[in-house]
Amino acid sequence: MKRQRRAARSLALLAVLGLGGSLASVPAAAEEPGKPGVEWGECPEDVVAEAAPTVLTCATVRVPLDYADPGGEQLDLTISRLAAANPDKRRGVLMLNPGGPGGSGLAQSALLVAQGLPSSVLDRYDLIGMDTRGVGHSGRFSCGFEEDSPYYANIPPYAPDDAAVTAQAKVAEQVAEQCARNDRDGRLRHLTTANTARDLDRIRAALGEERTNYLGYSYGTALGAAYASMFPDRADRIVLDSNLGDTHLDRDGLRRFARGMEDTLPDFAKWAAPRHGSYGLGRTPAQVRASYLAIAGSLDRTPVAGADGALFRLLTFGHLFKETQYPKLAQTWQLFREGDEAGVRRLLAEEKESAAGEALSPADNSLTVFLAVTCNDVAWPENVNTYRRGVAQDRERFPLYGAAAANITPCAFWPHAPAEPPVEIEDEGPRNVLLVQNLRDVPTPYAGAKLLRQKFGDRARLVAVDDSGHGAYVLGRNSCALNTTTRYLVEGEMPAKDTFCRAE
Repeated sequence: MKRQRRAARSLALLAVLGLGGSLASVPAAAEEPGKPGVEWGECPEDVVAEAAPTVLTCATVRVPLDYADPGGEQLDLTISRLAAANPDKRRGVLMLNPGGPGGSGLAQSALLVAQGLPSSVLDRYDLIGMDTRGVGHSGRFSCGFEEDSPYYANIPPYAPDDAAVTAQAKVAEQVAEQCARNDRDGRLRHLTTANTARDLDRIRAALGEERTNYLGYSYGTALGAAYASMFPDRADRIVLDSNLGDTHLDRDGLRRFARGMEDTLPDFAKWAAPRHGSYGLGRTPAQVRASYLAIAGSLDRTPVAGADGALFRLLTFGHLFKETQYPKLAQTWQLFREGDEAGVRRLLAEEKESAAGEALSPADNSLTVFLAVTCNDVAWPENVNTYRRGVAQDRERFPLYGAAAANITPCAFWPHAPAEPPVEIEDEGPRNVLLVQNLRDVPTPYAGAKLLRQKFGDRARLVAVDDSGHGAYVLGRNSCALNTTTRYLVEGEMPAKDTFCRAE
């Protein structure tokens, strides 16, 4: 049973994703570009394997751990390059970020190539991937999480009642204390979105570029928004896809995950209802939704093969990221509804094996960086009662997932206070930020894109896509979104006004 709980917790990671001194005096700009300051060579073996058959080159760029002490300890950030296919058409670099925080991006260019990134983009840009500070080959910071750790996902577990919030508070406090104990050299406090944006500017300068272009997904939109705000004169063409809503993830942003679940589950329900003869989840979308609530409630009372209602909800959340996962999700519901312990054990084993091949840094590193950046960026409420009230409210407002997204996180007990305010969105500057957003997206719902559009003002245009899933440009299926974004990256043609892309 304990082994099954470990497998379930490892699988759950896939579903998603005192600071001493002030940085107020840190200059925004990094340095002027000069001759390229990087030496390209072979990539680490794991990156080579992940990127194959695409061949990348890699290099390191040295940056200060603490920008308030630029001459102090340095970090070597590992970056990758897929050189422009047509040097005669090359217009610069396109930096990439896959999200997280905590996800490795060294092979992201190869992923985009495999997904069909247009050759017109490949002709014009060197695609620059990276492991951001603390991630993978750029430091691999660690809180020391092990496979059987009670902290197993970057989203809190669903809390069916107040007692569950109290229990999670104890876990959250222990996690924060564990990170503090393992942070013997005090490095975790320097993992912030603002510092990562400063790193981007150091990379730009090391590459000898006066300006940089950027394509970021999910949390990568927060990083891109921070860069465009801190370095408006350095930012060229900026594309933000699947938008978080600000330059950081705060409690309101996490609670929007519940809104995303309410927006997106109906698409799965519409898919599953006509397939009732195969899966038996309901003949109508309303019946499919009722099946979800019934299965989750049953698992709250009686887990199956070590998997409870919280894990079932988390698995559902993760499998709603794209429609190609719907058959597997339907099978998952079926196994849990029937109480098939052997089937659930097989499912969890298969998913864990699949997870081992995913482009993720190890769970400890991913969760560590996610926690550190999230907790360091902005102050979170510290009173447990605040979370109890939020959970009770969102359990009613968003019954599918509200009591998870509103639950307490280790940020409530984080040992460091933010060293500087969150990066404020800068609405003065060039009109160069293109927001791309599916209307139905689980972790980054459409509401986040509308917030970011409002904050950027006339600097941005929003491409709203009548589709479901996490990722619209290249990772999605809508030709309008694909063409509009490609035109901007290739020709610099920003839509004159916000654009609506109809369903296809």
